[in-house]
Amino acid sequence: MGEWANWSGKVDASPVDVVAALDEAHVVATVVEASARDVGVRCVGAAHSHAPLVPTDGLIVDMAALTGVYEVDRARGVARIAGGTRIADLGEPLRAKGVALFNQGDIDRQAIAGAVATGTHGTGPTLQNLSAGVRGLRLVVADGTVVECDADRNSELLAAARLSLGAFGVVTEVTLAVRDSYVLDETMWFEDLDEILDRVDELTNATRHFEFFWLPGKSQAVCKSLAETDGEPRYPLDDEGSRLAWSYDVLANDRPDKHTEMEYSLPEEAGPSCLRELRDLIARDFPDLAWPLEYRTLAADDVWFSSAYERATVTISVHQGVDQDDGPLFRACEEVFLAHGGRPHWGKEHHLTGAQLAEIHPRWDDWWNVRDQWDPEGRFLNDHLRRWRDG
Repeated sequence: MGEWANWSGKVDASPVDVVAALDEAHVVATVVEASARDVGVRCVGAAHSHAPLVPTDGLIVDMAALTGVYEVDRARGVARIAGGTRIADLGEPLRAKGVALFNQGDIDRQAIAGAVATGTHGTGPTLQNLSAGVRGLRLVVADGTVVECDADRNSELLAAARLSLGAFGVVTEVTLAVRDSYVLDETMWFEDLDEILDRVDELTNATRHFEFFWLPGKSQAVCKSLAETDGEPRYPLDDEGSRLAWSYDVLANDRPDKHTEMEYSLPEEAGPSCLRELRDLIARDFPDLAWPLEYRTLAADDVWFSSAYERATVTISVHQGVDQDDGPLFRACEEVFLAHGGRPHWGKEHHLTGAQLAEIHPRWDDWWNVRDQWDPEGRFLNDHLRRWRDG
């Protein structure tokens, strides 16, 4: 019997075993073994999800050893990357080839396969989530076969599995869109929250990236903008909010304090009113909340399970310390999010049923139909996902 827990320690499991995959052949053997033992398979990269996507009583496959940038095709604008590679380990090897990710999230500890499997994103009104940048996948499916999918091969599988929740197979390799390396200039400042919300469109469109953090009970919020620049990178990095450096050194931040997070994506026009309602709710019912709310933007995409599917999006995140009961806070905030047309982030906490998720994701049935074609016995499902499928 194995033991597993996510990065915060809040999500745990006691699987039959935790298998540290050595290479793709080892993954194949593990999936075949799971079939022979008639147990489920779930994968883990960096264990940075807040949602119970990994727990299973079957086998957990740890992909941490499958790392590296296999190939960069600068002319085509793509890079082939091992599925277990952490985003933090991509910046330097990609820049050595003259390229970079179009965008990445505030945290770079996630493995790339897990990040695309949950729709991880950064901020920027013209920038999509990581899943939208997937141009191909190599995965081990339920019978142990290694399958490649891209625009020309198994294209329907790619359309669904770009954001897979780990439910289609073990992703050993991701082909991801990249662009020429670039430098970002960071600016941070305080501003009155109401003034920010009144002119949030102006602030959002002024630079490539804009976001703000509001600490409950405060009248001001911390704003951050990142502008692409032709300036020379300046190292060592300035920790006082004026970094001028390669994109991967500016987009990422260190967030060591263990917490649980809920994030919902809203139609962009609903963002300000939603945050104002959350502010009132927290002041009234949760005045002791000591964790900030984060406000970001995200461009529309065509990824079936994306929270930004076919709509320009604002995301709002609510946090709570891992040692505190987040239930009352998150459930109250969730009601506000849903009233504003929200869709939850797959890698963070939410309480929706399969029936509720089906109502807010137009391609819900399409995704499940493709998934079930490739894994009819549900080898890559856990109880969490089965509950969604069954309503």
